Amino acid sequence: QAEHFCNSVGILQQYSTPSKFPGFDRIGTPQPHQTQEDYAALFATLIARCAKDIDTLIESLPSEESSQELQVASLSRLEQENIDAGEQLEEVVRQGEALLQRIQAALQDIAQSQLDMQNPITPGNAVLNTNLTANLTTNATQPTFIKQENFSNIGLASSNNAHSTDPSPNPLSQ
Repeated sequence: QAEHFCNSVGILQQYSTPSKFPGFDRIGTPQPHQTQEDYAALFATLIARCAKDIDTLIESLPSEESSQELQVASLSRLEQENIDAGEQLEEVVRQGEALLQRIQAALQDIAQSQLDMQNPITPGNAVLNTNLTANLTTNATQPTFIKQENFSNIGLASSNNAHSTDPSPNPLSQ
C-alpha cells in the first residue's frame, strides 16, 4: 500500500504543473514589486561592474612598450625552465623505475618464500645437487660431474642406525 502511495505521489509531482501564488516565486520567497527606477539603478550597477572588469582585462594585456628583445629573453628563459623541468622529470622517472624493480624483486622473494613455506620438503625426498666442476664449458667432449647427496636420514632417529657411521664417501653407493 505504502509503495503504491509513494509511486502515485511521484507520478503526480512529475506530470503536474506547478501552482502559482501571487506574491511568491517558485522557491517560496515573496517577490518584491520593483519599480522602473529600481531597474535603472540595477542596470547602472551592472554596467559599472562590467566596465571595471573590462579595465582589469585591458591592464592585464601586455603593453606595446615591451620590445622584441624582452619577448625573446622571456621566451628563452621559459625554454630553459622547460628543459630543467624535463630533466628533473626524467630523473624522477629513473628513480621510480629503479624503485619499481626493487619492489617487484621483493614481492617475488616474498611470493617464493610463501610458496616454499606452503610446500615444505619432506625428509624422505630431500636431494641436494652439488656441482663438482669448477668451470662449466660448452665442450661436449668434456664430461660434467654432478654429485647427488641424499639427506633422507637427517633428523630421523631409528633404533637400527642411530649410532652407525658410514665410512664410504658417497652415501648413494649403499
